[in-house]
Amino acid sequence: MKDQNAPAKPMKKSAARLGAVQALYQMDLAQTPVNDIFAEFESHWLGQEVEGIELPEADVKLFRSVVEGVLKEQRRIDPMVDGALSKGWPLKRVEAVLRAVLRAGAFELAARPDVPARVVIAEYVNVAGAFLDRDETGMVNAVLDTLAHELRPDEF
Repeated sequence: MKDQNAPAKPMKKSAARLGAVQALYQMDLAQTPVNDIFAEFESHWLGQEVEGIELPEADVKLFRSVVEGVLKEQRRIDPMVDGALSKGWPLKRVEAVLRAVLRAGAFELAARPDVPARVVIAEYVNVAGAFLDRDETGMVNAVLDTLAHELRPDEF
């Protein structure tokens, strides 16, 4: 029998972060309400088969936490990310998928001290690698590393 209180496996957490970035991207482009996003992703995407590919089971609690957290904290997160980006490239000019990755990573760095900063950075660099080219993935690493050093200096 499965222990419902057992910590989620790392693959479930990675799948949750990937799903959260996809949900944030969809919300950004299509202005889909959060409750519709949760219903759609939890019934049709997370842990489901999509176009013949079996998606890994996701930690739904983490998925919801990241999506809700980014929405709730966006006014605090966006200026932090802007400050970590190269001058002349504010977050609003960044491509939508990259923006979603940076917001989700920044949220976890700011609000989830239970997750080591290096884990957050590695997870979102991996998520970025699923959608973006090498240069943009490197940008995710650099921006999140800058934020991690600012937000969690004791970990470095």
